[in-house]
Amino acid sequence: MRRLAVALTAALALGVGLTACGESDPVTGTGTGETREITHSMGTTKVPAEPKRVVVLDTDKIDTALSLGVTPVGAATAGEAKSWPTYFGADKLAGITEVGVLTEPDLEAINALNPDLILGSKFRQEKFYDELSKIAPTVFTEKVGVTWKENFLLDGAALGKEQQAKDLLAEYEKRAKDFGAKLGDASSRKVSIVRFMPTEIRLYGPDSFSGIVVGDTGLGRPERQMLAGKEDKRMDRVSPERIAEADGDVVFVTAYGEKAAAEQAKVTGGTLWKGLSAVKAGKAHVVSDEIWMTGIGVGAANKILDDLEKYLAA
Repeated sequence: MRRLAVALTAALALGVGLTACGESDPVTGTGTGETREITHSMGTTKVPAEPKRVVVLDTDKIDTALSLGVTPVGAATAGEAKSWPTYFGADKLAGITEVGVLTEPDLEAINALNPDLILGSKFRQEKFYDELSKIAPTVFTEKVGVTWKENFLLDGAALGKEQQAKDLLAEYEKRAKDFGAKLGDASSRKVSIVRFMPTEIRLYGPDSFSGIVVGDTGLGRPERQMLAGKEDKRMDRVSPERIAEADGDVVFVTAYGEKAAAEQAKVTGGTLWKGLSAVKAGKAHVVSDEIWMTGIGVGAANKILDDLEKYLAA
């Protein structure tokens, strides 16, 4: 539960509080009514205590909103993915308006939706913050992936769902820990995570979103993917000629977009891939990129646990 404790500590440091706001703040206020004050990566912002029209600008934000029962009025899409997370079901996505892509939000489309809260990421949209803040109160998390739990709690607080977010995160962590315990010596089973991108192949480390989820279960990782000695332990690149470095006791494979899927088919159809011990043992599994890579929220994390249970429990 160490990661949860860290996340909860971070949430307490946010300085979340309720105030009665009777006058308008020209940039971050909501005009009238009760507000919730949120300290985030770009400063302190007053947001509605119960926002009704939320726009989200990153994939973790849409996962968070839907997990907490909030349907955004607008959402950005993830480039090559060209869609929102389908693992929530089409009915949950109905009525959401597209507002550009993660790195280039459509400010006109956002303004037209008359939002009362915008959730984004400093990592992706910092240069748009001032303009977004003039449209509606805007809350940014600092990073993506490695701080996904802290981000979930911060966004939950901004949405007025702070306790619900804490409860969902605690339930997820308990589920992950319980699953690992059922496996026996979970750490002895080395899980490899491979992602095909349009122009490269990546191996995902312990500080990536999916790497954190796998780590929460106590499962082990191949030594190559622990990224020892590297400052950035989220991911590393590997060439098709060195694909043997992707081996593990079990391999989970994703592809980001159609071009990446074509490269995946090419590489996994080759002799080097077929020579991996996991492939020979029938333990290489293609899984959803939107769950393992772009979901980056508690909803996607639970779906990763579903995959681990499906392929490892037996």
